[in-house]
Amino acid sequence: MLHKVRGIVLKTTNYSESSVVVQVLTDKFGMQSYLINGVKKPKAKIKMNMLQSLHLLDMVVYHKANTNIQRISEVRQTPVFKSIPYDMIKTSIVIFLNEVLYKSIRQQSADESLFDYIFNSIAWFDEIEEINPNFHLSFLLKLTRFLGFSPNEKRRNDQIYFDLQEGEFTSRLPIHSNYLLLEDAIGFISLFNTPLEKISEIKMSNTQRRFLLDKILVFYTLHTASFGVVQSHKILETLLS
Repeated sequence: MLHKVRGIVLKTTNYSESSVVVQVLTDKFGMQSYLINGVKKPKAKIKMNMLQSLHLLDMVVYHKANTNIQRISEVRQTPVFKSIPYDMIKTSIVIFLNEVLYKSIRQQSADESLFDYIFNSIAWFDEIEEINPNFHLSFLLKLTRFLGFSPNEKRRNDQIYFDLQEGEFTSRLPIHSNYLLLEDAIGFISLFNTPLEKISEIKMSNTQRRFLLDKILVFYTLHTASFGVVQSHKILETLLS
């Protein structure tokens, strides 16, 4: 049976000399793997440049329950990116977010709220002209709402530590190293709470931003099974410094 779905490209793997398997987060079926034959041929109907990191797609797909690899009948980019493929910093941010998303939601079942958040955030990021260096930090913290481990922002005056393992403020110094002091915790929570279109209002130095990004990745590691090590942020930090 054919279905119309929206998709977000997360990973493309070579399958044969001219074919690939692309893993796509879809709005109706969650994460799915699609075999696309002949995609590397000069006259291919579906082009490889449509299957880059976090490209947004409208698709017509065949879907069979309990099948590991599905088939695509039609695909088109919607919206077509205006800036991400042509801006080195935007491209690097998207590659980094793609790596985190793939490690975080590869087993994800259908969740339209999660899908809409990612889809709309990436579409908005492509549209904006001025890149805000807070975007990827804010995006990842907001994403935790949909992944089930968002930080508890409530705090009493005596609570001057944020425990990343517990995801909440505490008045006692944690016995482990996975915590934030109050100044950094306030920045962490501001990135979580502030709408994306207003994140330019959050003022922090590149040093604090790099520190918080490392702690956000620790937060993901603590709360996501088999998260592993993220590498792509190192290139990104160099570009944004």
